[in-house]
Amino acid sequence: MDNMFKVLGWWTGIFAVLFFVGDMLPAALLFVANTVFFLLLGYLNLTERMYMYMFGAYLMVFTVGFTYYATFIHVPGAGH
Repeated sequence: MDNMFKVLGWWTGIFAVLFFVGDMLPAALLFVANTVFFLLLGYLNLTERMYMYMFGAYLMVFTVGFTYYATFIHVPGAGH
């Protein structure tokens, strides 16, 4: 299970580089934070149950944050 978090760290790192190259700095910084988080968890060697709890907590925080952003911050059609 720890290897899967290392793989998640790898892919979020790739996305961070791509966002940075695409001049999307806030998204790049968000993905750098995700990369650090996933790699840190990948090297902790926790039990599989604890990894599942951590991933569930991560998904809950993401869902709450995304819902808050989509509801209260994002302005639809602002990019045009």
